[in-house]
Amino acid sequence: MPTRYLSAFLPLLPTDRVRRAAPRPSSPLETGPDDGLVAVAAVKGAQRLTAACAVAAARGLRPGLALADARALCPAVRVVEADPDADAALMAAVVDWCRRFTPLSAPDGPDGAVLDIGGAAHLFGGEAGLVEAVEAGLRRQGLACRAAVASTPEAAWALARFGTDKIAPTPVEPGFEPLISALPLAALRLDGDTVAGLARAGLARVGDLLSRPRAPIAARFGAPVLARLDGLMGRGSSPIGPRFPAPRCVAERRFSGGLARIEQIEAALLPLCRHLCASLARRGEGARRVAASFFRVDGALKHLQIGTSRPTRDPEALFGLFRERLAALGEDGLDTGYGFDLIRLAVTDSEPLDARQDGLDPEDAPAGSDAATDLADRLGARLGLRRVLRLAARDSHVPECAVVALPAVSRDPASGRDDADLCRPIRLFDRPEPIETIATVPDGPPVRFRWRRAFHDIAAIEGPERIAPEWWTGGAELTRDYFRAEDRDGRRFWLYREGLVGPETDGPRWFVHGLFA
Repeated sequence: MPTRYLSAFLPLLPTDRVRRAAPRPSSPLETGPDDGLVAVAAVKGAQRLTAACAVAAARGLRPGLALADARALCPAVRVVEADPDADAALMAAVVDWCRRFTPLSAPDGPDGAVLDIGGAAHLFGGEAGLVEAVEAGLRRQGLACRAAVASTPEAAWALARFGTDKIAPTPVEPGFEPLISALPLAALRLDGDTVAGLARAGLARVGDLLSRPRAPIAARFGAPVLARLDGLMGRGSSPIGPRFPAPRCVAERRFSGGLARIEQIEAALLPLCRHLCASLARRGEGARRVAASFFRVDGALKHLQIGTSRPTRDPEALFGLFRERLAALGEDGLDTGYGFDLIRLAVTDSEPLDARQDGLDPEDAPAGSDAATDLADRLGARLGLRRVLRLAARDSHVPECAVVALPAVSRDPASGRDDADLCRPIRLFDRPEPIETIATVPDGPPVRFRWRRAFHDIAAIEGPERIAPEWWTGGAELTRDYFRAEDRDGRRFWLYREGLVGPETDGPRWFVHGLFA
């Protein structure tokens, strides 16, 4: 199947954003004449137009015009300050909204989005139907849009902004080259100086470049001109960078009427989970993270994500986690609004999971589940994946650095340590606490120590276990000798001596680092 791209161009994004945010009049009497809207910003010390709505453009106002000249042409024009950050945030929301048509959507400059629609156009009645769906959907949100489809992102971008046709044939079809040749040189996305230089050389259209020898053009105007030309003509690979990575598996369902109640949403999620798990089974994988995207009728987009402590393709288990997440949010937290007309499940992380037969009799087959991990998954779905933690080993022998708290559903970090034979206390202090010791020999183990204003006589002691400092970190740590000590009352302590007598210190200090059960 040939790869096809759709480019969505929003020429009036800054002014459309302001109009969308303005309160709607309560009656027709409150609507006055529309004198246009422009956005201005300081450019080299002067206020100049950065954007103009369609009404203002019809009256001769263009970006780059000085504000004083604009007021002379249209005294009643409405003026607002340009806000590039707000425009970028709105454009990001538009790119997210475009994911209702394909998971592969990416920003394409400050005023456009590009979609990889390979294999998706037939869901909307063909490429023309998809173009109409994109344009109509953005118009309903108050955003002017022109969309076009071509076999390369460059050609789609050029047609959306400078072309008359919205659907381009493939580069191997007869009508492709005449269609592209008629475009102006600005369709190559060259800088203004290069376009002006090409115009002085008598080159005004893309076809003018195609009819000239390549070597003189590259020598005079640089190789980037030919690179842009080749991209426009489909002579090279031009991948896009999606805003979100492509999911491993996807299951989605569209609804003629919006789903606004949690019960309706749950009823739609279970079949999607089953479809998703069937796709995972064909791939021999199990899901570790699954994202649910809820596309609202008015264009808003909501995301939920669940994670599992082990790979799974059990639809009931995945549905149970989503139900926990929805129960924690409720309709108000999910903000269903007028309802969702599209729900999509996507596996964002997976692991190999081989099929397993536990027995000939299905009733005797174990469930293959772990109560602890199932509980962690349910708590993560209800409270949030980052709020349910577990301890994992790190590549360090320093006790306070040997473990790290990770989300329960995350993978273990790579660690080459094997601490299976080491005896560690059940309670480790956040910071070792200093103690005063009495020993029979200066560098020997203590026979008595004082900790928290109480004296402890040692009845038995075992050690030392020497832990050298991590010299590669560049710190000033000293060598530690750890001892397991038990006092006469049966209390067991984990003590250590800091510093080697002679090479590192003249008077080593003692600390208690933890307590055994």
